[in-house]
Amino acid sequence: MATSGTRTFNLNVATAIEEAYELAGLEARTSYDAVTARRSLNIMFADWSNRGIQMWEVAKTEVTLTEGDNDISINAYDIDVLDAYIQKTVNGIVTDYQLTRIDRNEYVSIPTKSTKARPTQFWLERLKTPVIHLYPTPENSTDKLIYYVWQRVQDATASVNDADIPSRFMPPLVSGLAYYLCLKKNTQKLSVIQPLYEKNLEDALRYDEDRSSVHLVPNRGYI
Repeated sequence: MATSGTRTFNLNVATAIEEAYELAGLEARTSYDAVTARRSLNIMFADWSNRGIQMWEVAKTEVTLTEGDNDISINAYDIDVLDAYIQKTVNGIVTDYQLTRIDRNEYVSIPTKSTKARPTQFWLERLKTPVIHLYPTPENSTDKLIYYVWQRVQDATASVNDADIPSRFMPPLVSGLAYYLCLKKNTQKLSVIQPLYEKNLEDALRYDEDRSSVHLVPNRGYI
């Protein structure tokens, strides 16, 4: 029996929207239909986050420090900092120094934040654009701050883009979007679509529970 030999299937946003409209018993006829569907898709991702279903990826970032500047702004879509260290290069030898994470109270209680030395601690301030505060203040402009962050999945924007989620969440993505479309355009079918959506979502979550001995979630103990 001939097979494709590939394992790369993924739904782009346009295809997911088309599938969702069909499941909802509707038809996308205008460009606005696609716009409102993409908006609903992003609202659904936000709802998943509220339910504790965090869709993220881990990313590594390197920043060359500036002497005397202890505030490092990170991306607004970075959920949390997993790990951070200072990388120092002396005579061609690279050494990494782990940073200890502290909370707001500990940082505020430091009386001499402007003291210059190799940073040993950091506090992540959760502003609209989050900021990493280093202590002590960097002593030169050659050391690097290297950190790993959790990032939110990308928004559903251009229709040609793939949906930025694991493949097992494709069924709840389609049925969930169909549910949101039914709320707007075909409420008679909600009694069928909503249970399907919840089951698809439950099945995707059960996949993790059955196969993972440890769940990693962002540490939200720091504010």
